[in-house]
Amino acid sequence: MSRNWVAVASAEHVRLGRGQGFMQVCHGKAAPLKRIQPGDRVVYYSPATEFRGNDRLQSFTAIGVVRDGLAYQADIGGGFSPFRRSVDWHTAEEAPIKPLVGRLQFTTTRSNWGFQLRFGLFEISAHDMAMIAAAMDASAPSSAGTSRSYGPIREELRDESRPAG
Repeated sequence: MSRNWVAVASAEHVRLGRGQGFMQVCHGKAAPLKRIQPGDRVVYYSPATEFRGNDRLQSFTAIGVVRDGLAYQADIGGGFSPFRRSVDWHTAEEAPIKPLVGRLQFTTTRSNWGFQLRFGLFEISAHDMAMIAAAMDASAPSSAGTSRSYGPIREELRDESRPAG
């Protein structure tokens, strides 16, 4: 059974990984990546645009599915060899978290829900992943080579936001 994960990194680092088909968490540590399995879904949350930046981007910046294979080590020079996992990234727009706070299960269970973002990787429910995908207007390649959209989820969210009556 597939699991759903939120990974945390600056948007600049997420864009690099998205462009090259990989994910990396916790400054390249291997242990967190061992929790993730092929077929698991991952979404990146970026607190800032740049690493150690102080802007408040606070947005989901990439969403995808982990490919087959294990974590691998990449030699990027300067003595830094982070561990990575290969990911098929979906087509998606960046989406701010603030409109979803209180609607995502991981933000309603505790008053200090943002604390878990400090761990760099944590599991979320399928409900939360679907809401985030809808907010990002995400679509994934299907086996036929076309895009599969999360349209029904977006419509459900739109219906929820309409006044009753």
